[in-house]
Amino acid sequence: MAFNAKADIYKVKEPKKLPVILLLDVSGSMDGDKIDSLYDATVDMIESFAAAQAKEQSIDVAIITFGRSVELHTPYTPVKELQAKGVDRFQADGMTPMGTALKMAKDMIEDRQVTPSRIYRPAVVLVSDGEPNDDWKGPMDAFINTGRSMKCQRFAVAIGTGADRGVLERFTQDADKVFFAGDASDLSEHFRTISMTVSTNSVAPNSNAVPTPSDVKYDNDTESDADTGNMDLY
Repeated sequence: MAFNAKADIYKVKEPKKLPVILLLDVSGSMDGDKIDSLYDATVDMIESFAAAQAKEQSIDVAIITFGRSVELHTPYTPVKELQAKGVDRFQADGMTPMGTALKMAKDMIEDRQVTPSRIYRPAVVLVSDGEPNDDWKGPMDAFINTGRSMKCQRFAVAIGTGADRGVLERFTQDADKVFFAGDASDLSEHFRTISMTVSTNSVAPNSNAVPTPSDVKYDNDTESDADTGNMDLY
């Protein structure tokens, strides 16, 4: 066989992406210790992801904040880069437009230019200390029941007694994936637990943690989960 320096056998395989989206409540009620602890827990989560990241992974974290406005605080960024450059601090203000934040997250996941094909199953973590004040039921039901977003790993953290746990359980569809932080100091512990769960589930072959709905069709579906771990052929 003739030598071809550009042959596929010489190409270095790129790490498969594991997208993580943090949906963070930064409403006015989060002011003070809560917002500071949320920031510290987020930085701690990024450190945990960096430590747990497998060789074949590139864990990319995006942060959506919702309070006075809904903003893409941080676009998808590899955790090693976030470690190096740091995360901009959060500002607490406004109400709790959770429904709009869910719409933004879903749009990111559905857009194949933003969340590409052949990736590990994305994880979404919703954190709130209160009740949503916008139209949230429709966006939440669409997120968990339609399109690519329905295949995500979903977790939630309730901060304090004012958080609506029922709303968060509706999001995860699993009470065991809703963590309760009695006060802000508990956040880092729960974020570390979620980080390890997300990292482990992504590479576990035939993991039952995040089943693939039978009615979701993959693009160019030529490999099974048994061949690719929990990598989706989006």
